[in-house]
Amino acid sequence: MKVNIIKYVFIVFVIGIIIFAIYMIYFKDKEEEAKQEDIIQSEEKVELKDLRLGISNYDTINPLLSNNKEVLNIGQLIYEPLIKIDENYKTQLCLAKECSKTSETTYVIKINNNIKWQDGTSLTAKDIQFTIDRLKELTSIYTHNVEKITSVEVLDNETIKINLSEEVPFFEYNLIFPILSSNNYLGEDFKTSTKVPIGTGMFSISTIENGVITLLKNENWWNIKEQNSKIESIKIKLYSEVGEVYNSFKLGNIDILTTSNLNLEQYIGTIGYAKREIKGRDFDYLAFNCNQDLLKNVEVRKAISYCIDKANIITSVYNNNYYISNFPLDYGNYLYNEEKVGLGYNQEQAKRILEENGWEYKNNRWQKRENGSTKRLEFKLTVCTSNEKRVLAAESIKSQLGQIGIKVTINKISDSQYQKALKNKSYDIILTGVTNSYSPDLTTFFGIDNLQNYTNEEVINILNEIKSISDINLLKEKYNRILDIYNEEVPFVCLYRNKQTVVKSQNLAGELKPNNYFSYYGISNWYRM
Repeated sequence: MKVNIIKYVFIVFVIGIIIFAIYMIYFKDKEEEAKQEDIIQSEEKVELKDLRLGISNYDTINPLLSNNKEVLNIGQLIYEPLIKIDENYKTQLCLAKECSKTSETTYVIKINNNIKWQDGTSLTAKDIQFTIDRLKELTSIYTHNVEKITSVEVLDNETIKINLSEEVPFFEYNLIFPILSSNNYLGEDFKTSTKVPIGTGMFSISTIENGVITLLKNENWWNIKEQNSKIESIKIKLYSEVGEVYNSFKLGNIDILTTSNLNLEQYIGTIGYAKREIKGRDFDYLAFNCNQDLLKNVEVRKAISYCIDKANIITSVYNNNYYISNFPLDYGNYLYNEEKVGLGYNQEQAKRILEENGWEYKNNRWQKRENGSTKRLEFKLTVCTSNEKRVLAAESIKSQLGQIGIKVTINKISDSQYQKALKNKSYDIILTGVTNSYSPDLTTFFGIDNLQNYTNEEVINILNEIKSISDINLLKEKYNRILDIYNEEVPFVCLYRNKQTVVKSQNLAGELKPNNYFSYYGISNWYRM
């Protein structure tokens, strides 16, 4: 009996060994198959070194003559400025290696002496002078950048002096225009020349033919930090209409596009791409006339601000395609402190502020006895009748203020009347907007002759101080103080700003870090799969 038990145990043991051996062989084979599959897949994921872009309504590749925003956007890969702007709208030296403010109206700039044009010739100070002189003669997108420049002096081959007609706060931001080669246009009429401009940038133009601009990697680019770009060529397809660009992207023929179209998904769908939304520079706000009898009172301005539901306006008027704005610099500028929240929407707080300052809610209106007469919170809100969206926004603001007893009458006027009202400041409240500069200069909103007729000596002093401050931490401290004063005194109400969207194909690898100045930050790490 004992022998049989040993025999059975032995048999079971042998069977166990056989099963274990089979198990190990099977899974080893599977592991080898998986490895082979990984090798095959990795071989299939070839990094493609070309990038495909698109431009609609193309005019010219010359960046000083083009009025096409995407030409200028892509053009930054070819042409370079003295000063460029980073992802946070901070200035960085580019072709310039030094930029010194020697007086209120004088700047001395030294350029890098090791930079070559894409034809092998050297960049010189004469090229800077040539470019500025051309911009002074032209009607260009960059004309505004040089309008305060009275003269440019070439001090030596690497140094220029720029003289201004008056002090320009943060003038360095005006030096972001592309520099072109003077030698390339010797004997040519710049405006009518058919020559392809050469640049100093990461890519150079190889050909322009059959509706395609081909760029090739500049192997001799001076910027060593980003010289190892994986992208070796860029094909820019030219289309007559923007709808064709959207369709080409949808079909997989374009890798990346930038647009402010509010209905983009109607054209390209909702799948097959990644997108990055960025805050635009088109900024709408309510300007109070602080000389008006009632609006000179801080509590009235604050109450109005608390009554405005910006999110509701964005939803009902702009189909959620705008961002709430709390300050003119909240488009991404490095000097804006996002932790400092605006007043927000709070009707109860609006009522409390009025009550604490002697206002009484009576007969569905806020009123106050002062100097023997009764004052009531009633205002005219001026808006340009041709701007349909702003008219709708004004109607929404009227309704919101009416809910707590502040009466608003909409004053719809023509374009010419509107411009006259802005010039003469003939309004109680006006719904208006601007395109924010890349510069953090706030003179438009707080300086002398602002639309609000608002004066604050501390703010004026800060605006004068920051003209000479280069220390970033100190600048941030000064801007934080301006933001605090804005929230305390509310000379105007920030409303909202537009969105821009950058979309890329899922086959394009690499991080998107765009802003309104440039869509292709980090391109040196991109590749196509």
